[in-house]
Amino acid sequence: MKDDLVEKLMDEVMRKMGSTEAPAAAPAEKPAAKAAPKACNLTEFVGTAIGHTVGLVIANVDPLLHEKMNIDRKYRSIGIVGARTGAGPHIFAADEAVKATNSEVVLIELPRDTEGGGGHGSLILFGAEDVSDARRAVEVTLSELNRTFGDVYGTPAGHLEFQYTARASHALHKAFGAPLGQAFGITVGAPAAIGVLMADTAAKAATVVPVGYASPGNGGTSHSNEVIFMFTGDSGAVRQAIIAAREVGKQVLSTLDGAEIVSSTKPYI
Repeated sequence: MKDDLVEKLMDEVMRKMGSTEAPAAAPAEKPAAKAAPKACNLTEFVGTAIGHTVGLVIANVDPLLHEKMNIDRKYRSIGIVGARTGAGPHIFAADEAVKATNSEVVLIELPRDTEGGGGHGSLILFGAEDVSDARRAVEVTLSELNRTFGDVYGTPAGHLEFQYTARASHALHKAFGAPLGQAFGITVGAPAAIGVLMADTAAKAATVVPVGYASPGNGGTSHSNEVIFMFTGDSGAVRQAIIAAREVGKQVLSTLDGAEIVSSTKPYI
């Protein structure tokens, strides 16, 4: 009898002790997986890149479209690069593509964009007699963008862009009037006031030859809130001018919202 009583008392104690223990922690929820980019199986699709950039190719452009687009009929195939941000990086990347392929830039346009910011997006068309050349031009452009975005600096308050090449080719000549085969550079600043200061800094920092100056209302911008200064000269002088303008631009832009001014990828100038 005593054994039964002791057993009941022990059961009661164990039951009460169990009720005071902390409940087991619920299993942690796994973080939601980031959606992978959707695959595109169209034969016209080449790829994507930084700047919300898409590369496409059309093997045989419709003759009626040829006429309306004012493209030489010998260019049966066209490569297409379009982006939301970074007109400068795309044009300099396209210049490398022209050097590396049997293609020609037939159109460069700077739409007002930057995804709501103060600058441009881009639309670039390559013309080629063979579709493989058009596709290769797009591939080279896309592959160059990580480099040419290296001296693009963006914040909520504005952006800075700097580009340099030791030997300008036909894309830069078409877009900016760059002398073929010569060193060429640009500085871009938004808000436009910073671009004006950077242009003056670049001109004073080294012996360069101005090629063009674009402001919100003049010179080829889409009324965007930026100033673009284009110049040529000795390779070292062009680089020196860009570096001086970059330092000034970064200092001023940082005062607008206190944000750290960092490269989109890795500086190359």
